Amino acid sequence: MTVTIQKSYGDAAGVGTLYLVATPIGNLEDMTFRAVRTLKEVALIAAEDTRQTRKLLTHFEVATRLVSYHEHNKQASGPELVRLLLEGSSIALVSDAGLPAISDPGYDLVRMAVEAGVPVVPVPGANAALSALIASGLPTERFTFVGFLPREKKEQTKVLEGLQQEQATLLFYESPHRVDKTLARMAEVWGAERRVVLARELTKRYEEFVRGTIAECLAHLEAYPPQGEYCLIAEGVSAAAAQEAADRWWEAKSLEEHVAHYEQRGSSRKDAMKQVAADRGLAKRDVYNALLER
Repeated sequence: MTVTIQKSYGDAAGVGTLYLVATPIGNLEDMTFRAVRTLKEVALIAAEDTRQTRKLLTHFEVATRLVSYHEHNKQASGPELVRLLLEGSSIALVSDAGLPAISDPGYDLVRMAVEAGVPVVPVPGANAALSALIASGLPTERFTFVGFLPREKKEQTKVLEGLQQEQATLLFYESPHRVDKTLARMAEVWGAERRVVLARELTKRYEEFVRGTIAECLAHLEAYPPQGEYCLIAEGVSAAAAQEAADRWWEAKSLEEHVAHYEQRGSSRKDAMKQVAADRGLAKRDVYNALLER
């Protein structure tokens, strides 16, 4: 792999720039001066939802041409936008709200632009997940952005199981139609006492943070039906709990698998059974007899 270097504000030899412009997540005052100026100066604005973005452009008196770029047309629209960039036109990419390329098809356009040698420049601004995190009251020194969980129950459970021992604070997006189901699945996989925060209507008039355990937040949603888009912030496990779980790695294994694990690491069968007995708090003869029975 060859290292590539991008000088964002250098001479790009006639190539345009792809600007990733943050837009408000609720309050129009989330918009930055730089974002407005960039939208006015580029040749084209590519938007996930042109109807939503047109309202924003009208409010800030931006007359730049607007085109559609979303999940369902990205295969055709993406290459065309890259062609225009290579011909020298600068383009601003925006999402419906917040930073583009996070949980939306903007990533694909960024990847194509980078591969084509087009400068990609972020124009920072509001972001729902980080805004929810910093006001959540949960630890902020380490966090993992998960975004939307899979819709299928089996895949959703698989993702949550993979995050069960994660020590970092976890950031999710969720719709009002699914937030209670997602919390219920978290309770099944993680236990109902995990601390979470439900943040909704961020930067809007009815902004709300609900803080409590999963069980308490589920009870709240039963009393007050979900409204608006949610950021769900979940506490990670403590270092001690994660270590305890790591020390008990064998709990999901059968006796045969447990013994085989130590044999594969070079132990004799006798020594492997001795170690298994120590791990599980059993007498060595009990392990031996159980293996004979099976």
